[in-house]
Amino acid sequence: MDDFERNLKIELPARQSAFLWGARKTGKSTYLKKKFPDSLVYDFLKTDLFLELSKNPALLREQLLAQKGGPLEHPVILDEVQKIPQVLDEVHWLIENTNNRFILCGSSARKLKRGQANLLGGRAWRYEMFPLTSAEVGIDKIDLLKVLNRGMIPVHYLQDNYQKSLKAYVRDYLKEEVFHEGLARNIPAFSRFFEAMGYSHGQLTNFSNIARECGVDSKTVKEYYQILIDTLLGTMVEPFKKRQERQVIGKASKFYLFDVGVAGAVTKRHIREEKGEWFGQAFEHFIFMELRAYNSYGETDFDIEFWRTKSGLEVDFILQNGEVAIEVKGTNRVDNRDIKPLISFTEEYSPRLSLIVCNEKTRRLHQGITIIPWREFLHELWTGKIIPVKETF
Repeated sequence: MDDFERNLKIELPARQSAFLWGARKTGKSTYLKKKFPDSLVYDFLKTDLFLELSKNPALLREQLLAQKGGPLEHPVILDEVQKIPQVLDEVHWLIENTNNRFILCGSSARKLKRGQANLLGGRAWRYEMFPLTSAEVGIDKIDLLKVLNRGMIPVHYLQDNYQKSLKAYVRDYLKEEVFHEGLARNIPAFSRFFEAMGYSHGQLTNFSNIARECGVDSKTVKEYYQILIDTLLGTMVEPFKKRQERQVIGKASKFYLFDVGVAGAVTKRHIREEKGEWFGQAFEHFIFMELRAYNSYGETDFDIEFWRTKSGLEVDFILQNGEVAIEVKGTNRVDNRDIKPLISFTEEYSPRLSLIVCNEKTRRLHQGITIIPWREFLHELWTGKIIPVKETF
């Protein structure tokens, strides 16, 4: 994991603190140790430290006030900060009354929010760590089937026996993040929901259908999705609605898990060749992961939406309020049927770029639509040619 240069850039000026969120095993702690090797680190996964500060959070303030120079010239790192919400009041006091800077690292802000913890009122910038990206691994080095089966969580991507690790990750993550933290009370219902969610992953989300499968009501299913979002296990993609139109779907959302390998483990999927429905779904998910990571690391803040008509025409990703339209096709030969939805969207909204990202070998232009091999697309994405950023990777 140490061999990868991560695209995340945390640069803190004097007296500026930050939250660093990210799902478990995405590499947050490794990144912070490498980036801030001289920082004081409080790791709340250590039982003795957890018990000590849980009973008396003021010890953090007292210990840091006793420090002289040296380590305090660097940000103080509090790892797994969500485990001791009360400690944030002490952090708040130290930010206000000393020159201390903090990096508050964790895998979920939900427990902090539910416990009405002090989230520092805008005094800390927010960063997020994602699984590995193609730019970090090396776009030309990417083995597509390896990525789609293993995912891009560093330990899974590097491990030969990744199937067992993915299975354990899904099972243990549910237990630790959701059940242990008391985020879902009805454990059997949530387990059924998680399986049903996996099979509707990346498709229009029908809360009523999933509710029937889980034996709960639609309101509870919506809450379950919100748990996954708050614990950084996934995100909703909303429909593109530049203007009100009767023929365009404007309410139903799509849900994507944060990692393509985790999605495969939930559905017990294994992809053996670069074709077929499973390959196409996973390939689309992989491109979405890249878009989302680029958006966050580059601080471009563009919306990622999708467009779908009631007649079934669909474009996978609409970026920057309709400026860029992207259709993802897991095929090595794009035909007229594949292009039709993107042509329809382009005629209606005139985006700056209309792209089909696919498995073809050579870039070409057809009826104003750019058909682009996926490696070439990723090169252009991460060098700022699709949507520019201040600093490219």
